[in-house]
Amino acid sequence: MLPLLRDALPSDLPAITEIYREAVLSGTSSYEIVPPAETEMTARYSAIREQGYPYIAATAEDGTLLGYAYASAFRTRPAYRWLVEDSIYLGTEARGKGIGKLLLGELISRCTVSGFRQMTAVIGGASPASIALHRSLGFEEIGLMKGAGYKHGRWLDTMLMQRRLGEGTETHPDPETYPGTLFKG
Repeated sequence: MLPLLRDALPSDLPAITEIYREAVLSGTSSYEIVPPAETEMTARYSAIREQGYPYIAATAEDGTLLGYAYASAFRTRPAYRWLVEDSIYLGTEARGKGIGKLLLGELISRCTVSGFRQMTAVIGGASPASIALHRSLGFEEIGLMKGAGYKHGRWLDTMLMQRRLGEGTETHPDPETYPGTLFKG
């Protein structure tokens, strides 16, 4: 059965923290070395949600969190305000089952409806699975940063990918319709 996709809730933060902890300790998708505590993950979640970005949870029928995804500012300078960066993390038992694709597809949809024009993926460790996932949903490779990080005793490359959202660069955006709060005054 397909997982339920919904807005992530503060009550999901213990499970989100644990999924991210495992990714930091075992993987290369995050270049953090020490997993942040739940208080830090709560602060990050709150900042993303308060700025108007989507934060999505994928749950099993019994409510178990399988993974999560969110969009956030790529950079905080105003000219970047139409570009979002995606982040996706899955529990070990949820990998390879299409849940990442469901989460990313929903994130793309929500960001498009919100009026963002571009989405970028900064793929730590140049993970072949993450690259394939993004490519399957229309992302194109735009650059490779060689040796951008050092973790688990080795140098890691970082793949940059990008996807147009909505009208992309075909039209000028209306600053009055910017969906987030980061650049509103």
